[in-house]
Amino acid sequence: MSQNIAEIMRLLQFTDSTFPVGTFSFSNGLETAGFENIVHDKKTLHDFVKSQALQAAFTDGIAALAAHRAYLAGNYDAIVEADRTLILCKMNDEARQMLQRMGKKLSELSVRLSDSGIARHWLEDIKAGNTPGTYPVAQGIVFAAAGISEEDLFCSHQYGVVNMVLSAALRCIRVSHYDTQEILYEMSSQVKSLYERVKVLRVDEMHAFFPELDILASLHEKGNMRMFMN
Repeated sequence: MSQNIAEIMRLLQFTDSTFPVGTFSFSNGLETAGFENIVHDKKTLHDFVKSQALQAAFTDGIAALAAHRAYLAGNYDAIVEADRTLILCKMNDEARQMLQRMGKKLSELSVRLSDSGIARHWLEDIKAGNTPGTYPVAQGIVFAAAGISEEDLFCSHQYGVVNMVLSAALRCIRVSHYDTQEILYEMSSQVKSLYERVKVLRVDEMHAFFPELDILASLHEKGNMRMFMN
């Protein structure tokens, strides 16, 4: 086995959709996309999920990997740099709110799960308003502290983005569990190539390219559909 059993169990724990960081409260823009009939079937859902995964890989994914490496190097300033750079890539308020709420919750859990001084320092800075406390950066810290590799971190990150949207789709779109599982299975085939592209990028090379998502978010902020927080 490439990892020991404890590491595998922790990876499953942190990636599980029931892990209490609030992912069920967010749809990553799908609620409005469904309301506006932009996403309405398996094909359009697959396209939406693929765009979400790509955008997340080249923003959140870069930040998560940077935080993971910085934690292992004991470079706290680099963790904060990744966090502050990532929040600047989020153009709409709901996206920032989602990452910060989930990030704070994960950071609170992290100090209970490990005795990491960096994790405690990180949570203190979030509470003091010294850093945004984004979820991907918190993931980098938690996974590194748990001895989980950066490859597995990236896999978990991609799974979380895709599964968040697909779980929301079952409540917003006319698709079945079979449809969502087929999409998830197909999306898994691109994670390795995405990791190879993202792992060599610096924090200052983060880039987002899904402007429609920000338009959907602006509509959601003023809209009547409110099953999800974004």
